[in-house]
Amino acid sequence: MEPKGIIESNWNEIVDSFDDMNLSESVLCGINAYGFEKPSAIQQRVILPRIKSYDVIAQAQSGTRKTATFAILILQQIKLDLKATEALVLAPGQDLAQQIQKVVMALGDYMGASCHACIGGTNVCTEDHHLPSR
Repeated sequence: MEPKGIIESNWNEIVDSFDDMNLSESVLCGINAYGFEKPSAIQQRVILPRIKSYDVIAQAQSGTRKTATFAILILQQIKLDLKATEALVLAPGQDLAQQIQKVVMALGDYMGASCHACIGGTNVCTEDHHLPSR
């Protein structure tokens, strides 16, 4: 693992504005409503390459908006006219799963996106009604 604070990348373009990232209007509205004015360092380096369909592996310290970064990318790619599950995010714990759900719901509010955290140890029948029927 690299020392803290060092960013290693083969992508040279850093984008310092959400408006310059080719994001949809509804995703931009969600970003603005969430209170983000400028992208964080991880967002400046990850969002545009992923939008351009490059594979991305990124790691950053806590508090760098990693959750919002992948939530933005998921919301950018989903097709709301499909009534099916389009993204699955696995989290190692209940607290993180619920945090991810809150971020996706907040950022996706202007899109009408839905999100549900399926937490282990809960009743499967209760969880089932949140998922699209097959």
